[in-house]
Amino acid sequence: MNDCLYLVIPCYNEQEVLHETAKRLLKKINSMIEQKLISDDSKILFVNDGSKDRTWDIIQELHSQNPIFSGVNLSRNKGHQNALLAGLMTAKEYADMTISLDADLQDDIEVIDKFVEEYYSGSDVVYGVRCSRKTDTFFKRTTALAFYKLMNMLGVDVMYNHADYRLMSRRALEGLSEFKEVNLFLRGIVPLIGYKFSIVEYERHERFAGESKYPLKKMLAFALDGITSFSIKPIRIITGLGFLIFFISFIALIYTLIVKVLGKTVTGWTSLTLSIWMLGGIQLLSLGVIGEYIGKIYNETKHRPRFIIADKLISNDKKDI
Repeated sequence: MNDCLYLVIPCYNEQEVLHETAKRLLKKINSMIEQKLISDDSKILFVNDGSKDRTWDIIQELHSQNPIFSGVNLSRNKGHQNALLAGLMTAKEYADMTISLDADLQDDIEVIDKFVEEYYSGSDVVYGVRCSRKTDTFFKRTTALAFYKLMNMLGVDVMYNHADYRLMSRRALEGLSEFKEVNLFLRGIVPLIGYKFSIVEYERHERFAGESKYPLKKMLAFALDGITSFSIKPIRIITGLGFLIFFISFIALIYTLIVKVLGKTVTGWTSLTLSIWMLGGIQLLSLGVIGEYIGKIYNETKHRPRFIIADKLISNDKKDI
């Protein structure tokens, strides 16, 4: 039976929550082992994303106390998506299925059983989808809704109200490993794998300690990565806007010539100034959007590694590292 589960948890400066997170996850995974839902080879894999606090020291302590706790230490901070990918690609060598979740346990771990049941029912990917956003501020609810609607408008296939709380089978992880892009947006990549999927709904909790590692600046950068990595529609919008401005300019040219012939020319700085500022703004915005795509191409062509693993702590009967 393919029943080895790895929980993959990216960590960045999570020393305040790590002990409590480890305690809750250990209780959950032991309960599932006792119920014969998963094998006793199952692990809890923490990925240290270049933390500046004692996160890696705590992971080492947990591993020395109980080998069910495993660890991957990245050589430097590479961002949440790369850290998550590093954990998934490491777990792929040992696990039959993985579940990724955040270290703050805002995602309800009590539905992990349902994830596994859906896996046994034949799903290679199980998405954890929030059934409500009661714990979010009005600003975050509004911007999240706008983000998902914008992504759908741009033709990007993303699961609404789904972050990175998901189960993936080993087959799905093998498919994920075929995607080599440097600009990672896993919420958009996973649906492209194409295997059977299902959905488990859950309530998201408040963070029990520490601060969010996703301030507004990072959220905006993440959204921009998602849009530019999966859609060229912004480029096409610029092209359409260019044709529209050209058409308006052509009409304005005809109008100017007619007025000139009729001898009714009126000099004015308002319309001229507005036109210059509008066209200048559109040009700068267009150059910025095109620059984003060129930057993505630049990063992809260098083929730099998405992560480098400095240390591993994984005790396994089949492979000891």
